[in-house]
Amino acid sequence: MNASAPAPGASGAPAPTAPSGSRITVVVLTRNHVRQTVDTVARLTALPEHPHVIVADNGSTDSTISLLASLFPQVRIVQCLGDRGMAGFNRAIALAPTEYVACCDDSTWFAPGALAHAAQWLDQHPQVAVLNARVVGQDEREIHPACLMLNATSPGDDALPGPALAGYMAGACVLRAAVFRALGGYEERLSHGGAEELAALDVLAAGHSIVYCEPALAHREPLYRWFTRAQHCTHARNSAWVAWMRLPVRDALAATGRALVVFARQRSLGPAGFALLRGAFWALRRRRVAPAHVVLLTRQVRRAERLVRAGIPAMAEKYDRAGQRAW
Repeated sequence: MNASAPAPGASGAPAPTAPSGSRITVVVLTRNHVRQTVDTVARLTALPEHPHVIVADNGSTDSTISLLASLFPQVRIVQCLGDRGMAGFNRAIALAPTEYVACCDDSTWFAPGALAHAAQWLDQHPQVAVLNARVVGQDEREIHPACLMLNATSPGDDALPGPALAGYMAGACVLRAAVFRALGGYEERLSHGGAEELAALDVLAAGHSIVYCEPALAHREPLYRWFTRAQHCTHARNSAWVAWMRLPVRDALAATGRALVVFARQRSLGPAGFALLRGAFWALRRRRVAPAHVVLLTRQVRRAERLVRAGIPAMAEKYDRAGQRAW
C-alpha cells in the first residue's frame, strides 16, 4: 500500500463530505480509461443514495486525474505510482469513511437503489461480509456469464439471504470495510488474477459468508472481457498458487494440473511452468490451510462448475479470440 498516494490537488485534503444520508462508499478502480471513468463517476454521483465516491487510479498517464478533479471536485482521488492491479483497491478502501464499500471498475456502475438494497442486506445479516452484485449489460435481460455461474453453482444455505458463494467478482461487489482491512486487503503479487480468490477463502475462513445479491444490480459495458494468452496463463498460475496457500494437497495438485493444461493449450508450457514453479516457494511460505467447511464448500462449487459447463452448452461454448473460455 505504500506505493499509493492521494492525487495531486487532493494531497493532504480531508475526505470530502457527502450528504449525511450516505452509508456507503463506492470505489472505482481505473487506469488510462478517461472516457469510461468520467461516465461511470457521473452515474455514481447521481445515484439517489448519494454515496461517497473514491477513484483508485493505478498510475494513469492520460488525462484521467486532471479531468476528474475539474469535473467532480467532491470525489476523492487516490493515485498509485504504477499499475497495482486489484491491489489498487487497498488504499482507497482504507480511506473509506463508511462501514460498507462497493467496488467496481471504470466500466461498471451500480443502478439506482442497488446500494440501498445492499446496505439493507448487510444490516440484517451481520454474518455476511461480501455481496456479489448481479451484473448485466445495457439490456438487463443479458446477465454476465460469471454471475450465471456463481448462481448456478451455489450449494445453498437457508440461513443466508441469497445463494452462498465460494468466490466473488472484485469489480462488482459490496463488502464490509472492516473485514477487508482486517484481512490485509488484496495480495499485490496476485493483483492481476487470483487476488479475490485468496480474499474469498480468507473471508470464509474467518467465519463470514459471501452471498449473491440479486437486488444489487450493476451495469457493465462491455459485458464480456476477452483475455489474452498471457492473462489466461497468469490466472491459471495464480489460482494454483492460491490453492497451495490455502487448500489441502489434493486440491493444490488438482489446481496445478489445471494450470499446466492451460499453459499447454496456450503454447506457453515452458515459460509459464517455470514461473509457476518459481512462485511456488513464495506460496508455500504463506501456506495456511482453510478450515474443513471452507474446503468442502470449494469442492462443492468445483463439482457444480463441471456439471454446469457440461450441461449448458451455451455457457460452455463462450470462447474468446484465443480459443479459450472467456470466463
